[in-house]
Amino acid sequence: MHKIGGHAFILILLSGCSFKISNRIGKAEWLTGTWEMTTKKGNVYESWKKINKDEFSGKSYILKNRDTIILETVKLVQKGDSLFYIPTVREQNDGLPVHFSMKSVSGKKIIFENPSHDFPQVISYTRTGKDSLMAQISGMQNGRQRNERFPMRRVK
Repeated sequence: MHKIGGHAFILILLSGCSFKISNRIGKAEWLTGTWEMTTKKGNVYESWKKINKDEFSGKSYILKNRDTIILETVKLVQKGDSLFYIPTVREQNDGLPVHFSMKSVSGKKIIFENPSHDFPQVISYTRTGKDSLMAQISGMQNGRQRNERFPMRRVK
């Protein structure tokens, strides 16, 4: 401690110290692009693009005739050392976004959870090949475990 002009100053030397925040969203770059899933009702698409170093924007949609019908929009946002999956689904949750926190992220799998959400409580994406992934939603619904899988292939 040094006294300068009657005031005490504490000198903290931080040289050599590094405060690096993990680039968790960078591990999800493989998600960017457009993915397609064939269903009984037609093809469903999910498209992801990088907005900036801390945010990706996604949307799920179907093509009907010449119209694009948005099913949900999603933000993937890194805040500090945390990553959040924030979907807004048409005609659900009064049109408000729901926040899911990152449980784990790697170059091949991303898992988000929100234990207080009605369904799903867990959302995950697993890269199953260079141009394929498996999206999955799971959790409890009406007292029973429910799990839905959505295989997708990259189209762009």
